[in-house]
Amino acid sequence: MHGPEKLVAVTANAGFDRWIEEFRGRALAKGIDAAVFDRAMTGIGYNTDVIGKDRNQSEFTKTIWDYLDSAASDTRIANGKAALAANRDLLERIEAAYGVEKEVVVAIWGLESAYGTFRGSTPMIEALATLAYDGRRGTFFESQLIAALTIVQAGDVDPRAMTGSWAGAMGHTQFIPTSYLDYAVDFTGDGKRDIWSDDPSDALASTAAYLAGFGWTKGQPWGVEVRLPDGFDVELTGERIKKSPADWAVMGIRDMAGNPVSDHGPASILLPAGAKGAAFMIFQNFHVIERYNTADAYVIGVGHLADRIRGGDPIRADWPREDRALLLAERRELQERLTSAGFDTQGVDGKIGPNTIAAIRAFQRKAGLVPDGYASLDVLKRLR
Repeated sequence: MHGPEKLVAVTANAGFDRWIEEFRGRALAKGIDAAVFDRAMTGIGYNTDVIGKDRNQSEFTKTIWDYLDSAASDTRIANGKAALAANRDLLERIEAAYGVEKEVVVAIWGLESAYGTFRGSTPMIEALATLAYDGRRGTFFESQLIAALTIVQAGDVDPRAMTGSWAGAMGHTQFIPTSYLDYAVDFTGDGKRDIWSDDPSDALASTAAYLAGFGWTKGQPWGVEVRLPDGFDVELTGERIKKSPADWAVMGIRDMAGNPVSDHGPASILLPAGAKGAAFMIFQNFHVIERYNTADAYVIGVGHLADRIRGGDPIRADWPREDRALLLAERRELQERLTSAGFDTQGVDGKIGPNTIAAIRAFQRKAGLVPDGYASLDVLKRLR
């Protein structure tokens, strides 16, 4: 047994070493200094652990309520309040400089690294080189590797100290290298944009700079939990339909205290768990947080955790906790069955985006169901 296994490892490494040699020319053509390249690449190998993690991701997804139970758990809220208190002066200076509320910055810190306690210890250059060589998303990871070498070349971090998650996200708030180059800031004034050290100053300021760069509006909520009136047309929900809070109020939508929602600009109504779960009126800042991570659950997690750190209420509505999340294979099957039944999802990728939601709604309408567009096990069973 040992022979073939060893052979595969050596062959893979020989191919990887050849790839590094070829990549060297491309990196130098992009402005990476030869000495910097050679220092950063010395001693790195093909990291099978990273490949294993890349292959096994996203098979299981959590339901939104399971995700929020963790994202805004009592522990994470308490630790967030403590982190805010311990860094209040720093966070107030960051808020003044970038116009992003300190609680939002702290919430991202909490979700990305549990307030700096899990920053990731994978060597970044090795992980990115492995993923670039492996080819599944080679172009993307090669661009991240060039960016990582650019960061080393700028003197921001030693290549051995550049660590993060297996997928290339780094530091307290998990920046990928290209985002770092575009948005990271030296808030301490020491000449380095250091998001890796125990001092979170540069990382937290960089997060605020990132959100500000994508148009964060200070004072605007990400969203507000709302109650929909009986008989509300759920076809009007979803990110594609925007109305003023006053127009939504005319239709009978109220906040959980029974009042019309204040006018913070155009808003959509989101039902992240379908008609049986909580409803939110979401504003432009929701879409700014999406630039960090496009998953609705993540955006609501950040926003709600920030609200709770600030002393806000828990989500009041019940969730359909008897449901379970669809597996990746089931999400693909749902898209295949919808499309073959005449409700085109514009592709089969296992991701429930606007096109799949529209297809589910069309199917639900025809079947006489509430057309909330929610990808539930019930919808899949009916399609079967």
